[in-house]
Amino acid sequence: MSGDDVPGPKKPALSKRQSSNATPGFAEKVTSQWQEFTHFLSDVRGEMRKVVTPSRKEVEATTTVVIIAVFIFGLFFFVVDGIFSYGLDRLLKQLGGLQQ
Repeated sequence: MSGDDVPGPKKPALSKRQSSNATPGFAEKVTSQWQEFTHFLSDVRGEMRKVVTPSRKEVEATTTVVIIAVFIFGLFFFVVDGIFSYGLDRLLKQLGGLQQ
């Protein structure tokens, strides 16, 4: 008995469609993509069930807060812009760059 006769680990039998370096076929890819898409849609549906529509009172309250905040920030930036404008005008007059 020679070394060639020793039984070794068996290789898995390959089907006629697959070779040792075969990649998934078109049908398997499409099926896989479809399953991922349907899973995604079921996740979306589950998340949408958690969404709660605010009441009219809540919408009015948050809208009021936003409008007041916009006016406060607008006034703040108006004042800050005026201060910087005044300071820049004074600086340019001192340097002789602004003639008035």
